[in-house]
Amino acid sequence: MNMYAPIPEQGALWRHAKVARDLGSPFVAAVLEAGQRQLDRAPRTAAMVRNWPGDPSCDAVAMRFNAALHALARKGQPPALQALYATQHDDFDGAIGEALAANDQFIATSLRDTPQTNEVGRSGAIAAALMVAHHAFGLPFELLEIGSSCGLNLNLGRYAFQLGNTKAGEADSPVRVAPTWSGAQLVGAPIDIVDARGTDLKPLRACDLATRDRLLSYIWADQPERARRLEQALDLAQQHPPRVDCQDAGPWLIDRLAEPQRQGVCRVVFHSMVLQYLPPANRQAIADTIRQAGARATLGRPLAWISFEWTPQRDDVQLLLTTWPYGQTRLLASCHAYGGWIDWRG
Repeated sequence: MNMYAPIPEQGALWRHAKVARDLGSPFVAAVLEAGQRQLDRAPRTAAMVRNWPGDPSCDAVAMRFNAALHALARKGQPPALQALYATQHDDFDGAIGEALAANDQFIATSLRDTPQTNEVGRSGAIAAALMVAHHAFGLPFELLEIGSSCGLNLNLGRYAFQLGNTKAGEADSPVRVAPTWSGAQLVGAPIDIVDARGTDLKPLRACDLATRDRLLSYIWADQPERARRLEQALDLAQQHPPRVDCQDAGPWLIDRLAEPQRQGVCRVVFHSMVLQYLPPANRQAIADTIRQAGARATLGRPLAWISFEWTPQRDDVQLLLTTWPYGQTRLLASCHAYGGWIDWRG
């Protein structure tokens, strides 16, 4: 696809190019490779990428960079970049080099913002874990999500799911989630949500045009089905606005788990691709808070913890379910980072 020579095997953008290609996006891989080659045409951006204070992989620096370029392409700035994203030519280095030189400040500023993917495809894995929890307790759910972004996955009870041979959710929903399924078949169960609430340090609103543009810029340009599903989820969120508080996850979770839990309702804490952005001490504090709440759980007021996160080695995205009062943790599945496939082990 790219007419230019291979790049040296170094640099944060180059390293994530392989990840993007492995996740099914050769276009984004080529964007990042060209970005690595052309990086010096944007001195501010280059300095930020090369001197990133944390772990550039955990902080998704390459994805921030790609989203900034995608946002520019969506605005037609410059036209050659827009044409590249429209597959009208394949001069990656020329278009991206021009965009870097002309928009250094915009890209550097974009790198400071935490990624806001709010990937609806991940709701398929969360829904599958909820079915397992239903088999354990037979109760409806109260959802508590940390790192909610726009809160789109708080609306998962309004989506239609095809999970292997199992159909679930609202069959007539415009938002359809159907990951490629492998492994054992999922035993279906109702997804009955009685309440859903989340938190984010910078919550987004589905009715805001800038929010839509930002979320869509994080969708990989060669995956139009993801973009269409996101737009449908945003439209649904305008009809049914998710409740997302503006608060740090740790204190918020302490407050929510301290609130009285209704008899006959399973309280669920869940998160997807959030922990990597938190310092280790914060991650540990959140885990401690959940386990302390689990120690208070009963069969009439159970607690479930659903985690959709990279392993510490970043070699697998694992779907984990822990339930109390038993305190049992189960590895339910390995998953595509954006929910495109699920290898079920439940």
